[in-house]
Amino acid sequence: MKKWTVVLVCVMMAVTVLSGCGGQDEPANETSTNGNTTETEEDQGNTVDYGEMIEVRGSDTMVNLGQGWAEAFMNKHPEAMISVTGGGSGTGVAALINGTVQMAQVSRSISEDEIQQGLDNGIEIFEIVGARDGIALVVNNDNPVDTLTMEEIKGIYTGEITNWSQLGGDDVEIGMYSRDTSSGTYVFFRDFVLMGEDFSEDANLMPSTQAIVEGVIQDTGGIGYVGMGYLSEETKTVTVVENDEEYVPGQAGYPVARPLHLYTAGEPTGAMKEYVDFILSDEGQEVVANIGFIPLN
Repeated sequence: MKKWTVVLVCVMMAVTVLSGCGGQDEPANETSTNGNTTETEEDQGNTVDYGEMIEVRGSDTMVNLGQGWAEAFMNKHPEAMISVTGGGSGTGVAALINGTVQMAQVSRSISEDEIQQGLDNGIEIFEIVGARDGIALVVNNDNPVDTLTMEEIKGIYTGEITNWSQLGGDDVEIGMYSRDTSSGTYVFFRDFVLMGEDFSEDANLMPSTQAIVEGVIQDTGGIGYVGMGYLSEETKTVTVVENDEEYVPGQAGYPVARPLHLYTAGEPTGAMKEYVDFILSDEGQEVVANIGFIPLN
């Protein structure tokens, strides 16, 4: 980001409650906050006004995480009101820039164009890294293929590999399931896994991560990519091979990993600061672990 971008890197991001609904370098620590030691406004003897709703929108990958954060925070502060919805990372950033939400949950880094759009609207976008995620490749439980290389994953999603028999599996056509173009996970997967190449025209673009999971469950030849919070026994998680080493999501060195971001309009103050401090605290990071993502601490 350019020098006028304010960046907060330390722990988690989040927000949630109503509804809604996922390996790149983290932003430089221009401003650092330690969620375990930050003194809150309440500690300083100031009264925090929780009278207004904090509205959060964005990443489908993060919506369950955001809801977990919001519910835990409101249990501690019954007077607080937090609404969390999904719709995709791009939708969340646009809402933040337009001033219709107070926080965006984003599973990719914000672009320079988005930063400039914010400035044009009088908004200096402030960034917090709230958690980490490994993008898992999942297949149907009946699929005998257990491992894929990064090159093979790219070949599947660019359309070069079309049948599981090309990968040592059964003679079954591959069904690709992907998020739609509004998704931060879509952008990250395209840029990092496909190395900027386009998805195959045969890819099924789904409106949510849960829709990807359901598609893979119903399709014997299906494969999809999802955040770690969506792993379950209903699908099989593929082991990813890079440089002859095997990795599973969440393991050190897993090649398809990323930070999960929270963005606000300016540096958080008042109730928003209290909420962000909670997300970055041990208690907030425990929510991250419980939902299936990777805590920052």
